[in-house]
Amino acid sequence: MHHPPTAVVPTDTGQFRAVLGHFGSGVTVISAVDAATGRPVGFTCQSFTSLSLDPPLVAFTVARTSVTWPRIRSAGAFCVNVLAAGQETLCRSFARSGTDKFAGVEWRPAAGTGSPLLAGVLAWIDCRIEAVHPGGDHSIVIGRVQALAGPAGDTREPLLYYGSEFRRLAATAPAP
Repeated sequence: MHHPPTAVVPTDTGQFRAVLGHFGSGVTVISAVDAATGRPVGFTCQSFTSLSLDPPLVAFTVARTSVTWPRIRSAGAFCVNVLAAGQETLCRSFARSGTDKFAGVEWRPAAGTGSPLLAGVLAWIDCRIEAVHPGGDHSIVIGRVQALAGPAGDTREPLLYYGSEFRRLAATAPAP
């Protein structure tokens, strides 16, 4: 019989991060058009989730120290770009600070909000900001879905992150 590990109270952020790194996640890019400059902005985000079917809501969290988030918040809208396996370079470029993240990146305005829809993504969800709540050193952002499209007929896999590295899905045989 396998017993769960002994519980400990997290004493530092490194331990907290290491333990939570055992939860796999998909990878997205949250994007918008900066209302002040008219330029596209965005950041890599792993903390994205569906929230409600009725009304259709999604959520993500963002560090309060983010320099991109205030520009997205002022836009009032965002597009969640779900990255496909093979888009690691795109993921890394949107994770950097202080660079033009859209340099050489092909995109078009999403029909609902005009937020950047990145070329080649597996799926996208275009949203208006519904609410923002405090969450420790992060903000919890809730978006009301305006439009979305997914991988109908697309056989690519999602970009997955687990244990501090990108991973691929492993095929498993169905249970008998």
